[in-house]
Amino acid sequence: MWTLQNGDLFSTIPSDLSDSMHELSIAMSIIDLVEEESERRGGAAVFAVHLKLGPLSGVVKEALISAWDLAREETVCSESKLVIQEIPITIYCTTCLAENPVESIQSLCCAACGTPSPRVITGRELEVTGLEIGG
Repeated sequence: MWTLQNGDLFSTIPSDLSDSMHELSIAMSIIDLVEEESERRGGAAVFAVHLKLGPLSGVVKEALISAWDLAREETVCSESKLVIQEIPITIYCTTCLAENPVESIQSLCCAACGTPSPRVITGRELEVTGLEIGG
């Protein structure tokens, strides 16, 4: 959207899009990666992109899906779907001597015994794990 203020023309980003600008750049980076792989395979069509996503990645799943729908237009991913596997946060607990889930995202404490732990094992993922590609 463009607005005119004091004789100057300014571009403004709608609030629903500006809230997901981070995810839009991530979606575009994923598409770049997928396009490179598609080219390596002779321009094969892409049907799905599989992604692991953890809550500590800094990416909002819903915003990424919305950004994906926008970014994939007129690319090899135009007919593809984004398949997201959500990865829970787990820590290594020095009291339990085991990998356990956390009580909450705000408190990295072992869900089994309550001991805090700085050793995050899973939950930071933002990783393309597979592509469904066809002729």
